[in-house]
Amino acid sequence: MMDRARSGAPLTIFSARGDGSFLLNGTSLDQILLASHVRNKPVVLVSVAGPFRKGKSFLLNFFILYLRNQCRRDWLKESGAPLGGFSWRGGSQRETTGILLWSEVFLVTTPQGKEIAVVLMDTQGTFDIKSTMKECTTFFALSTMLSSVQIYNLSQNIQENDLQHLRLFCDYGRLAQKDVNEAPFQKLIFLIRDWSYPYEAEYGEVGGRRKLNDWLATSDCQNGELKGLREDLKSYFNDIACFLMPHPGLKVATDPEFQGQLSDIDSGFKEQLLKLVALILAPQNLTTKKINGREITCEQLRKLFEVYSDKFHQGNLPSPMSLREAIGVENNLTASKDALEHYNCRMNQFCRGGYRSENEFRSGHEERRATALHVFDSTLKLGGKELEKRYRDKLVEDIERKFSDYIRYNEDQKPADTFCLLF
Repeated sequence: MMDRARSGAPLTIFSARGDGSFLLNGTSLDQILLASHVRNKPVVLVSVAGPFRKGKSFLLNFFILYLRNQCRRDWLKESGAPLGGFSWRGGSQRETTGILLWSEVFLVTTPQGKEIAVVLMDTQGTFDIKSTMKECTTFFALSTMLSSVQIYNLSQNIQENDLQHLRLFCDYGRLAQKDVNEAPFQKLIFLIRDWSYPYEAEYGEVGGRRKLNDWLATSDCQNGELKGLREDLKSYFNDIACFLMPHPGLKVATDPEFQGQLSDIDSGFKEQLLKLVALILAPQNLTTKKINGREITCEQLRKLFEVYSDKFHQGNLPSPMSLREAIGVENNLTASKDALEHYNCRMNQFCRGGYRSENEFRSGHEERRATALHVFDSTLKLGGKELEKRYRDKLVEDIERKFSDYIRYNEDQKPADTFCLLF
């Protein structure tokens, strides 16, 4: 669905290059954040992130509709008109790439009479077949670092791997914010789409809070890894909420001709949509972007984009690994340690027999090196042949280094010659 709202357009702000680097579009960013009527206004940045093809852009277009209608209660009027805004469509192929901002900044007046600039951010979905782990991690981390409200858009439920991925993304973002003394991120909302268990927890914020308490609960008898994951996530955000959304209807999910007409969306979805949008964007509920507890303006947010972009460009951050790679590294590291320990143990026994000639000593070393390499090779490992070769080569280097130590030890055991013994 390619139609756009009456004014404004999605502008790519951050994109991935083919060589693995990332590009910040400063010109588009200036156009949005340095416009004279918004540059000195306090800013709210609402981002939606999560797995690809789960309706992130579709949701953001309702945010645009609400803000264009100046936050009126009757903003969601029945209409047969297509839904405009960020580019979206049904299907299984990704639509959004990189990080995009809606070019139109919306000014909202709070109940206290303060004018706030509201900026909307769309992000490339995680874990599509064309994205690397580095791209997924970088885009999610950046959107979380920059936003005042990060909406983690998930389907049907929160699974353990969703929490693990979230911690990975947040950890990566924290590396670029190592000088921040407070919780590094502001507000996180778990948005659970197509919630199918309203008998267990009702739709909306109240049911979401009940389920969130279950999902993030910790106890003394809990597995340490599971408990640590939840404690970490709670410490990363100033505020964590959850909202349960019903399915939008069969036509939305299966009709390739659907273009966002409100008349085709189930009433239950629209009822909860009204509540969700108000929870995030109603004037009394706005969460302004803060750094060290102080509100920042659009102009200062522009500088923040530059600072964070530079941190990811400098190459000081480690390259994020996939779960398979992480397990593979751990497997190979353990296998190499076990093999080196095996070599050391066998060589220590060999050296207890006293001094040996150079040829005999080297022969003993080569025999024990071969058995150590067999220990490494016979250990089941993930990560592929290239990773295994890297650790095997390192093991050979470590064994040769230890052999140099054993050579010196053997020389120290060499008996004095006959002349020295007689005199």
